[in-house]
Amino acid sequence: MKKTTIAMCIAIAAIGMSACSEKKKSDNIITHKEVKKAPSAPIRMQEYNQTTETSLGGSEMTCFVHRTPDDSLAKVKDETGQAYFDNAIELKITRGDGSVFFQKRFTKASFNSFLDDDYRRTGILEGLVFDKAEGGVLRFAASVSHPNTDEYIPILVKIDRKGNMSMERDVNLDTTSNDDDEE
Repeated sequence: MKKTTIAMCIAIAAIGMSACSEKKKSDNIITHKEVKKAPSAPIRMQEYNQTTETSLGGSEMTCFVHRTPDDSLAKVKDETGQAYFDNAIELKITRGDGSVFFQKRFTKASFNSFLDDDYRRTGILEGLVFDKAEGGVLRFAASVSHPNTDEYIPILVKIDRKGNMSMERDVNLDTTSNDDDEE
């Protein structure tokens, strides 16, 4: 009986030692290959309309902005190969009697002098919106952007009371919601 008890103790100890022994670890790391998504059909931005009533030199004016994707313009591609339609923007300003004071169709090429080669190749005309009437000038904010990013070039478009247009790079981005906060 003593031999049986000793044999059983040895067997239990052997089972216990094998259960606690560490399994051999492999140096293999299993990963899944990233599946690159094929670019989809070219993406179009939504059409956009803005109508703003304002005054310029004591005269009532209405500013109409209409953005639309334009199939006739060259498409641009981002770094993944996704294609985007570029936009055209129509700006029309009418006097209180309904007569046309100013009218122009803008494309990305309208802002070429403010763009570097990268934005000329991969940027789109994203927007043009009325900013304010100030000092006899109607101010509009325009932007050429890389699609689906926060990267853009801000441009000021100014129309004076004689209907003359000028443009400049906007270096003072408005980060306040109230003009009185700037003073």
